[in-house]
Amino acid sequence: MSRTSNRADGEVIRDFLSVADLLEEPALAQLYAYLAREGESTVQELMDALDLAQGTAYTYVNRLVDAGVIEATSEEQPRRYVAREIDLTVTTAAGDREYTITPALIDAVGRRATDDDIDTYIDRHGIAGLATALTYAVDRERGEITHRLMAQDLDISPLAAEIILQALRPVVLEHFDIETSGASGADIGGVDEDVVDDA
Repeated sequence: MSRTSNRADGEVIRDFLSVADLLEEPALAQLYAYLAREGESTVQELMDALDLAQGTAYTYVNRLVDAGVIEATSEEQPRRYVAREIDLTVTTAAGDREYTITPALIDAVGRRATDDDIDTYIDRHGIAGLATALTYAVDRERGEITHRLMAQDLDISPLAAEIILQALRPVVLEHFDIETSGASGADIGGVDEDVVDDA
């Protein structure tokens, strides 16, 4: 579902609205993210993995198929479903920031229902803010930035930066090929005292 310049405006808008549904409903985002991570699955496998009731699972699958973000791989029963790749770039209304909606961002949004730190961050900074934090989380895992630099860049407290970086770490490790180059910033002794002192 990558956006290219030769697509008709109506198609791009329809696809954007489909992706917007994923960003508004964490349960749909969780289902999409599971398929993006795990590959082909039946509705029964989705029910088991995500602890969904049968009716709910079929409703979610049908909504995501109708939205065009997942598709059936065959007509045989039980049907197997896969996630379509999403890579949609959005510019904020002010035009000052651009962010990309990817399976990793959708996965992070899906964790909102089970991770209070992600939920709080979205409430305070919106999906665009979470997308920006996810970029910093990837850079952090690559050893290119610290929580203090993120805090300074985004004008947030170092404690808030550390909390969201830690919450997004599992998303980054699942979706990005990160070379393990030693300890992360959180593994270094004394970081907790530094963070608390700066709060």
